Amino acid sequence: MTVIAVTGGTGFVGSHFIEHALAQGHQLRALTRRPQAERAEITWVEGALDKPDSLAALVQGADAVLHIAGVINAPDRAGFAAGNIDGTRALIAATEAAGIRRFVQVSSLTAREPDLSLYGWSKAEADKLLIASNLDWTIVRPPAIFGPRDQEMLELFKLAKRHIVPLPPAGGRMSVIAVGELTRLLLALPTSNALTREIVEPDDGRPDGWDHRDFARAIGAAMDSKVLPLPLPRPVLDAIAALDGLFRGKNAKLTPDRVAYFCHRDWVSHATPPTEVWAPQENTPTALAATAQWYRAQGSL
Repeated sequence: MTVIAVTGGTGFVGSHFIEHALAQGHQLRALTRRPQAERAEITWVEGALDKPDSLAALVQGADAVLHIAGVINAPDRAGFAAGNIDGTRALIAATEAAGIRRFVQVSSLTAREPDLSLYGWSKAEADKLLIASNLDWTIVRPPAIFGPRDQEMLELFKLAKRHIVPLPPAGGRMSVIAVGELTRLLLALPTSNALTREIVEPDDGRPDGWDHRDFARAIGAAMDSKVLPLPLPRPVLDAIAALDGLFRGKNAKLTPDRVAYFCHRDWVSHATPPTEVWAPQENTPTALAATAQWYRAQGSL
């Protein structure tokens, strides 16, 4: 029986991982800032990435570490550094001190272009820390993730309901992945030595990814809504981000940092895992429809 220590288990991706891992009979130790309901086969460890004692407790008795936690939005460089770089450094140290070899890190495709955004820079720096370690690491850099419980892409579904979806400038392409698909990969890695010391970029299997406009239309189809994709120039997106920050403050979804990497033309996965380890199974339009249905059931739309 593999015991996996997990960070980010209360978040979007982490909560899906925990559900599937428990269903497969794994034992988990999961970091949490707040008390959680007791569940069989999972030990909740109260703490945070900036509390070394809690990280030592988290990895105690574990066979592998799965690092999902991360800061996706912060007001400044220091905020990204504290959550993504310093937190990763502390967890690596705790893992090494405990004598654990296997370490799987959920990074981001934005780490491929660290000069574009503070978020991408911080994820790339976190990856460098792991690469420099002596651990048996695997780095997973997913593209845009969608699925039930996600609060980031929910904005696009809301816009699709209104029939107009503002987009980055025309010509850009992106890969996407459903959270269930990503979860299957994350379940396969801590329990094996597959892809050791490799960086992989999983996606939904669509050749050359999605044109932003086609993906907006796919969300519209999932919503039974005819959508007008509206590519916008970078200065217009910058202005919208400024307004979003003015009205929603720290809850703003479109930040200047996000505009910086949204406008990059190539967010297509180029290093997909070998098929003997993992391959996409779920059709993206079907997964988008299931996501829309979940949002409706929750009253989010």
